[in-house]
Amino acid sequence: MTKRKLTSNPEEEFDSIEAHLAGTLRRVQPSKEIIYRLRGRLRMPQREQIVVRLRDWQSLLLAFGSVMSGLLLTITVARAFFHFFGRRTG
Repeated sequence: MTKRKLTSNPEEEFDSIEAHLAGTLRRVQPSKEIIYRLRGRLRMPQREQIVVRLRDWQSLLLAFGSVMSGLLLTITVARAFFHFFGRRTG
């Protein structure tokens, strides 16, 4: 069996790995063309649009209800799988 060096402090090991990576990895600057294309694709809505969307309580309620229903369905399926496959005592 091979002997491995056991360190008593995992922070020292983490610091040494981080120092090694900091020395090997270098910062890469993207080209201006890529930045221009990204800014063209990403669009931040105006403040007025955000306020109008937040005031539309019906769509907020629909979104919240959809998320809660999906969460409930996921929990139910997980419990069913646990009930059928998780209890292997016997």
